[in-house]
Amino acid sequence: MNYRTLTIVSLLLLLNKLLAVAQVSGDALKRYKAAVQLVQTGNYERARADLNTIIQREGALAPYAHYYYALAAFRQRDFTQARLMIKQLMNRYPNWQKMDDATYLFAATCMETGQYEDALDAIQQIRNPAFRTDVTKLEQAFLGRVTNLNQLKQLNREFPDDRIVGLALIDLIQRTATDKDDLELSDRLTNRFGVPGTVGPRSTSTAASTTPSAATPTATTPAQPARNTRAKGYYNVAIMFPFRLDEFNPDKRQRSNQYVYDLYNGIKMAKDKLQEEGITINLFAYDVDNDANKTLELVNSPAFAQTDMIIGPLYVEPNRIASTFANQNNMLLLNPIATSSELVSNQPMSFLAQPSLNQQALKAAELSRNLKGLRRAAIYFGSTRKDSLLATAYRNELKRQNYQILDFRKVSGSAQTMADAMKLSGTATPTRSTSATTPATVTPVSVGHVFFASSNDEEGNRMIDALSRRKVNGPLIATASAFDFYKNGPSTFTRRDLYLLYPDFIDSSREPVTAFEEEYLAKQNTIPSIFVSQGYDMMLFFGRQLAKNGTQFRNRNSLRSDTDDYLLSGFDYTQSNDNQLAPIVKFEDGRFVKIN
Repeated sequence: MNYRTLTIVSLLLLLNKLLAVAQVSGDALKRYKAAVQLVQTGNYERARADLNTIIQREGALAPYAHYYYALAAFRQRDFTQARLMIKQLMNRYPNWQKMDDATYLFAATCMETGQYEDALDAIQQIRNPAFRTDVTKLEQAFLGRVTNLNQLKQLNREFPDDRIVGLALIDLIQRTATDKDDLELSDRLTNRFGVPGTVGPRSTSTAASTTPSAATPTATTPAQPARNTRAKGYYNVAIMFPFRLDEFNPDKRQRSNQYVYDLYNGIKMAKDKLQEEGITINLFAYDVDNDANKTLELVNSPAFAQTDMIIGPLYVEPNRIASTFANQNNMLLLNPIATSSELVSNQPMSFLAQPSLNQQALKAAELSRNLKGLRRAAIYFGSTRKDSLLATAYRNELKRQNYQILDFRKVSGSAQTMADAMKLSGTATPTRSTSATTPATVTPVSVGHVFFASSNDEEGNRMIDALSRRKVNGPLIATASAFDFYKNGPSTFTRRDLYLLYPDFIDSSREPVTAFEEEYLAKQNTIPSIFVSQGYDMMLFFGRQLAKNGTQFRNRNSLRSDTDDYLLSGFDYTQSNDNQLAPIVKFEDGRFVKIN
């Protein structure tokens, strides 16, 4: 790999300036030039010895000798010595006029040793725009090699504005990840940074059957048979999921992409239900991973032209291709798990099965108005990107309603740490009393309500405790994902006025829910997961809509669930293409009850 170094021309310019402003003997300058020449000709060991002599004398040539000593060590792959010498240069000569060169070399050294945080910290200190291209190439070369997803996610959290880090993370997620939250993260990063220039392709197979199976994709053809978009007796639904059939093991229940199979099982259950209602749905399952070319080939095949609705794909680039194709051919496209409203913005044929983060914030804000408390709020959020996005959307909505935001910040750790972090008008309870006989004092805080978004199911209980320590008495609106419903008993949800934003809420006491669970258990010998229920509901709703309106959903007023046989809370697309039903629940009489 070639790294940016001082050129001969720049070296001569430096030396001329040096001679003009400093007393440098001819012999010293001659020894320095000879040492630099040794570096340039690859005689690194002798160069280091001669440069070290110059360094010890601490004259005007010393910072330049530091740099070339580090460069020689770097080229010998003695990265420890290179790093130490550059640190010494930075400490001894912090105002050296060529510090950007040294900082870049330090970043390259850290990249070589896998110390990416230090490298990116150094890169942020480079101010000379002439380094921009070299810095980009350096990051691309090394971050593109990282295969540890958690490591890249941590780098993204520490350097959220670094586009190369973001693109590397998008690339790795799209090539390797199947987790729902990871895919949502990839969507958000793509919306911000775009699509990586190159993505390692994975093998993608297609099939046309009611169960996932592999087949050879048909050839691309520009000619497409005409589609009938009117209501008809049957509808073809393409399921474009990363089934990963080459890795499938029927004896293994816990797969990394198990949620995909759960979604599909729920869709098949809805297909049977629709058939009982006289609505025929033909399912065509396609094993679509993250190969843009195979996706394009698939949607352009003659057989695919007769598709009426697409569910998926789950990856960014295949989804973009499918969305474009759906809009051009009047096909419905349903995003089953995404929560980014940008996926359906200006995409008339694309829908979100889930309420977007913006919709969730809107519903929470509607609740806060109904609480009729002070128009003063404190907003806190956990460590994930989804937490901060939801909190930001909620803050923006409250600001539109002229609320006063008393505090807005990320909190984590113990209940006491959370309490200490809150910047409210009161005084937090000290961790230790200043005296054994003098109790700690807490000033009550007048807050209309508190909002807390967290994906960590241990943090909800801590937040309740933290608010108690701060004597904050207002209602708490929190995400249901902040609580572990198996570990937390009823007392957790009755300690204060608590409302949970719960998009995945299922009322297990309802007859349709218990009947479905019994049927699924009998067929699959396991309890249905939330993804099974989501797959069932989305196929049931959109299958009924296809039978009622065909693929042209012109009458917005009818785009809502009008029966109570859905497992979750149903659907409402009367105002936009993301689901406007975002349940909020409260614990009453020993169970959670939906209040909106």
